[in-house]
Amino acid sequence: MSGWPYAAASIGAAGPHVHDLRHTGNRFAANSGAGLRDLMTRMGHDNERAALIYQHEARDADQRTTDAIDSHVQAERDQGDDDGSAGVLVPIG
Repeated sequence: MSGWPYAAASIGAAGPHVHDLRHTGNRFAANSGAGLRDLMTRMGHDNERAALIYQHEARDADQRTTDAIDSHVQAERDQGDDDGSAGVLVPIG
């Protein structure tokens, strides 16, 4: 990977290492729903430990997303019903 430092410096990003790209790619894969075996294959590992770390990070991201959606829904509910009779069930018959 001797060309990496030059490539990174040429775009003004001398700090990142080539391993950072691998880490980022594995995080993206885990966040997209890749399974444990898929992550292990992608990383070239036969040990589950590293893949489990990425999956744990993905679950934390899922929980933050779920919490944000719940907060938004609750805020909409707290504003009250400003749609008038829209959405009201009407008895038939």
